[in-house]
Amino acid sequence: MHPYFSLQGRTALVTGGTRGIGKMIAQGFLEAGATVYICARDGAACAETARELSAYGPCHGLAANLATEEGAQALAAELSSRLEHLDILINNAGTTWGAPLESYPAKGWEKVMQLNVTAVFSCTQQLLPLLRKAGSAQSPARVINIGSVAGLTSHGENAYAYGPSKAALHQLSRMLARELVGQHINVNVIAPGRFPSKMTQHITNDEAAMAEDVALIPMQRWGREEEMAALAISLASSAGAYMTGAIIPIDGGFHL
Repeated sequence: MHPYFSLQGRTALVTGGTRGIGKMIAQGFLEAGATVYICARDGAACAETARELSAYGPCHGLAANLATEEGAQALAAELSSRLEHLDILINNAGTTWGAPLESYPAKGWEKVMQLNVTAVFSCTQQLLPLLRKAGSAQSPARVINIGSVAGLTSHGENAYAYGPSKAALHQLSRMLARELVGQHINVNVIAPGRFPSKMTQHITNDEAAMAEDVALIPMQRWGREEEMAALAISLASSAGAYMTGAIIPIDGGFHL
């Protein structure tokens, strides 16, 4: 691997790292040389995924419920007991909720906003001491938030809270980027379009729905796992050291 993209000696945390985009990024980081911690609510799934990903490098699973501020605090305390610093934070954990406009429940809206926005804020806030210890002018610490093209376009698919939550996350990320740049912490956003995940399996399991979905994408296909990993590696490595406050669509041109 070219040294521009090496993560050798770096330590990363990937929230929601047991499946989908989080798992793609975790595996890519391990292949690039990083030590990776993954977390999710399901402790058994964390342990199982960590064992699987350990084939690529040192991977550790932590159970964490980021649906509350106390959960973010507990995760930060656990990491602080294990690490002296944290080089890379991937805020990937998220959720969605779909329902017709007339019956869209307030509890659905609140759940999506909490995990997609508030939890990202809390997790970043609680991990700032470890990130500050890692960052330097030569090699800033990195926060990479997983947004969505749903926060850039008006295609809602009856998931009325999801797009607004991701738009809010994009704006929060810009604010944090400006606030933290002087502390040698870069904050950027990856805004994915369609990638295989539990959230999109209702489409992949339906041939007609898949064909209809792909027709809306200028590149006429969904994203590949290695493409997601490569972008995250670029932002986390020397290649991304001079980037902060960026919102980067990876969507085959869908946002156009």
